[in-house]
Amino acid sequence: MSLVRNTATIGGLTLVSRILGFLRDMLMARFVGAGFASDAFLIAWRLPNLFRALFAEGAFAAAFVPMFNRTIAEAEREGAARGLPAGLRFADDVLSVLFPILLAFTALMMLAAGPIVWIMTGGFPDGGPEKLALATQFTRITFPYLMLISLVSLLGGILNSLGRFWVNAAAPVLLNLCLIAGLLFFRGHSEIDTARTQSIAVTVSGVLQLAWLIWACRQAGVVLRVKRPRLTPPVKKLLAIIMPAALGAGAVQFNLLISTTLAARFLPQGSVSYLYYADRLNQLPLGLIGIGVGTAILPLLSRQIGGGDDAAAIATQNRAIELSLLLTLPATAALMVSSEPIIRALLQHGAFAAADTRATAAALTAFSLGLPAYVLIKVLTPGFYARSDTRTPVRIALLAMLVNLGLNLALIWPLAHVGLAVSTAVSAWVNVALLYLTLRRRKHFATDARLRARTLRLAAATLGMTAVLLALNPWVDGYTAGSAWLRIVALAVLMALGAAAYFAGTFLFRAYTVSELRQQFVRRR
Repeated sequence: MSLVRNTATIGGLTLVSRILGFLRDMLMARFVGAGFASDAFLIAWRLPNLFRALFAEGAFAAAFVPMFNRTIAEAEREGAARGLPAGLRFADDVLSVLFPILLAFTALMMLAAGPIVWIMTGGFPDGGPEKLALATQFTRITFPYLMLISLVSLLGGILNSLGRFWVNAAAPVLLNLCLIAGLLFFRGHSEIDTARTQSIAVTVSGVLQLAWLIWACRQAGVVLRVKRPRLTPPVKKLLAIIMPAALGAGAVQFNLLISTTLAARFLPQGSVSYLYYADRLNQLPLGLIGIGVGTAILPLLSRQIGGGDDAAAIATQNRAIELSLLLTLPATAALMVSSEPIIRALLQHGAFAAADTRATAAALTAFSLGLPAYVLIKVLTPGFYARSDTRTPVRIALLAMLVNLGLNLALIWPLAHVGLAVSTAVSAWVNVALLYLTLRRRKHFATDARLRARTLRLAAATLGMTAVLLALNPWVDGYTAGSAWLRIVALAVLMALGAAAYFAGTFLFRAYTVSELRQQFVRRR
């Protein structure tokens, strides 16, 4: 299956999950709003979500998938039948060590939830001890999700290595379904009760996701066993590279944590929620494109580099960047120039007021400045991970985080929460520039003429689409105060006309031809 088809499989299921996520956010905005209870829940959700992004998804996949594939390849050289069993023995050893570590870490974090939340928020100067106590309670409820989703990541990494990308990509759908069910059927009579129900739904979703992955693994003939933990040399190597991989893969998440912490400490009530909702929309193209492409190319790059075919690996990354820019540039422009109509159509009803829309839209515009960089980080870092180099991305990520912190402190006072979003975007560009320059200096990557030419042509097509969206924004605004269906239809028309203008531009400027786009999705034999 081609890179584009794998990306489309992952991205398509991610799209389903993100659509459900938007429905969840619309319900959350309606029933909880952007204030006391919402801020408390989002702080509680930020911690397990951060560790999920660092360890369960970014770091674990970056470390485990190449080692799992390498173990299979080495065993297959001795005999084809030995490949998968050798990989599964390695996975058994990893599970047996990982499970007790996760259990102990989760218990420790739940016991220390109070001090940790206080460090993050400064005790919520705007909400007092009641808000701190509520956030602490919610944190203890949500944190078991980390352990569950880390086990999901182990099983998902095995299935990704076997080419069954869709199973792991479908798991987040269960998270959003649980949260939506909590909002529709189990919410309480107050915003606080509803937020508490959401916290419970997070952990319930972890149980369902783990059950789904266990079932899918059994269907693929994969059954792992928990045995006495043994620190075998491969397991030691895995543990040694997970920590730097976590810091490298989680730079954006760390930056968001810093921004959330500063917003909770120094900005008015609601600022945490503004940043959350803006980031949720910004994460849609990142999830569809960046995570999809990054997940799809890592096993391929590992095989190409392991086989000594560096030229093929460089070509793979060029085509991955090309695909990423084809989809990311129009998404960036749309989120920047149409942020207010989008937020108003999706979120402004119930407890979410017009002032919340304006504040969230400003943050979304700022976050979107860095969207291409967020995606390119996901495409460039596999170039290091496939070579078992997780230390270089972490050094680069730490530099980017220092840039983010400095800009946060410089911009939070004049620009409030928008300054925090700008800082995150700028630090992402610093990160991607350093990743690219390092790969280029090592001769592990170079942009080819085709990528450079198409980038300029795609940028021209994006400018044309931007002009169309600016002309359509006033028309859409007239419908965003209507019924839910009217708002959604108006927004869909805006996006459809913008997309039509963009793809017309790609053909007009010869960035792509119709046949080239069609061939991208044809199975290659």
